[in-house]
Amino acid sequence: MKYNKLGSSDIKVSEVCLGSMTWGVQNNQSDANQQIEQAISRGVNFIDTAELYPVPPTGEKYGDTEQIIGNYLSANKKKRNDIVLATKIAGNGLPWIRESADIDGDAIIKSVDASLKRLQTDYIDLYQLHWPNRTSPHFSKHRPNAVKFSDVDKDKQVSNMLTILQALNDCVKAGKIIHCGLSDDTTWGINQYIKLSEKYALPKMVSIQNEFSLLHAKDWPYLIENCIHEDIAYLPWSPLAGGALSGKYLNNMRPEGSRWTLTQRNGLFRDTPNSQLAIAEYKLIAQQFNLTPSQLALAWCKQIDGVTSTIIGATTLQQLDENIDAFNVELPDEALVKIDSIFQQFPAPF
Repeated sequence: MKYNKLGSSDIKVSEVCLGSMTWGVQNNQSDANQQIEQAISRGVNFIDTAELYPVPPTGEKYGDTEQIIGNYLSANKKKRNDIVLATKIAGNGLPWIRESADIDGDAIIKSVDASLKRLQTDYIDLYQLHWPNRTSPHFSKHRPNAVKFSDVDKDKQVSNMLTILQALNDCVKAGKIIHCGLSDDTTWGINQYIKLSEKYALPKMVSIQNEFSLLHAKDWPYLIENCIHEDIAYLPWSPLAGGALSGKYLNNMRPEGSRWTLTQRNGLFRDTPNSQLAIAEYKLIAQQFNLTPSQLALAWCKQIDGVTSTIIGATTLQQLDENIDAFNVELPDEALVKIDSIFQQFPAPF
């Protein structure tokens, strides 16, 4: 397993990050325990979660994934210091979390304390903002004019960002969190936080996790270039595009128990004619190089300049091993050329 520095922090993380959003819906406590043990045995030291999880998010399940991880940590206290634990505070828009309110200073303090209690730990290594309060082109808003940046109050947004940083600083000083990061944010968002941290001597954001895959590469080159030059760790989530790049959903297949059989997760905006065509071609390339489609997609993601650690998820130990094995693969130039040809043929298929 290779380890990379987490941005400007002094932490080194495995190039595989174990995602946890299925724990509590598709996976139970026993499953999660086995996944954590298996990942650690393979050299993974980085685990990512969120107060929002599990997914699909509901008020009834809110916080369950953190609790599952907390139960594991409580039973394995000696392993805590060997794990880089990351979690996130949910942004606005969910009625069962702060009644849909924005993230503010008070929300930061309360949410950090609540996560610490559920995780049954004294500190969080990386505390992230799950998505920004401000108008931002995340999730289903990737189309031009889906949002209107010119209509927002920039000064108010920056003031809110400063308040958030000040609250995060209080948590750092109290030893509750070690480092801070972003999720589902933009180049402008990164740079505003950098400016504020420099101007007011507040914690610097050390990382950002955004969706990134062969089907969804909007962050290349602009945001990733910025991350490299500003020493921000780039952490791709959904590198298999919600499982689509495994090929298991081709031809409208819906394997029993798979994510796309769940309410609100049946393909989202990833199931399009163009994405189906692209996935079929990537599957053929994988076969040519004796890889599974998932391994091809993950190996490609790992080899992108600027990627620090890739967040993977699995519902079975077999899937977990298959995915981790991908990080031992160096795709040859021939494979990269073939991938690039398909990528250009179907740019941003969804």
